[in-house]
Amino acid sequence: MTEARGGEKDLTGIWNGLYTYPDGKSVAFVATLIESGSSLSGTTHERGLLGNTAYATLAGSRQDSAVSFIKKYEKHRFLYKNPVVYEGTLSSDGTEIEGRWAIGKILSGKFLMIRSSSQTAKAETKLSEPVP
Repeated sequence: MTEARGGEKDLTGIWNGLYTYPDGKSVAFVATLIESGSSLSGTTHERGLLGNTAYATLAGSRQDSAVSFIKKYEKHRFLYKNPVVYEGTLSSDGTEIEGRWAIGKILSGKFLMIRSSSQTAKAETKLSEPVP
């Protein structure tokens, strides 16, 4: 894991996520986050409601452990036309972001993102290698 400002963990990397609808149904997704200063950007992909792959872009920010971003789907069909607001909290070890998502006042639910362990292990190994 890379260190960001003041010893905090940088969010850049691959995250496996799950968001849950009010009826309890969940959708898995994969997010690629890029943190630069307090800004976040990235992309996600997930299985769409029609069995296709739905792609989206992310833009947001991070202040200490508070993480927020807006997800906009690339295809603006009726199922994906509204942006989704995510607001969550980064765990103290920098490996999880948990919170709530909302589409305006229409629909909302919970989400959880977990840093990909292979990315974490790869980053930790790279950081411990001697510099040539």
